[in-house]
Amino acid sequence: MWLAVRKVEATNDYKLILTFENSEIRCLDMNPYFNFGRFAELKNIDEFKKVRVCFDTIEWENGLDLDPEFLYKKSVEISN
Repeated sequence: MWLAVRKVEATNDYKLILTFENSEIRCLDMNPYFNFGRFAELKNIDEFKKVRVCFDTIEWENGLDLDPEFLYKKSVEISN
């Protein structure tokens, strides 16, 4: 079962601070993904910071989105 994303914040070091529907706060380092396909577009920090919550997950203005299960499994808990 996946958890919906309720809030996202992009940091200056290309990390996403994600708040899930269970109030868990997790951090996902996006740096390892910038060498793959459309993720390269997000190397521009201004574009990276345009991330937003959309339909229980996150997306960027370029249309790239990530599965909430991926976000949860690849992130680490920082608070709850």
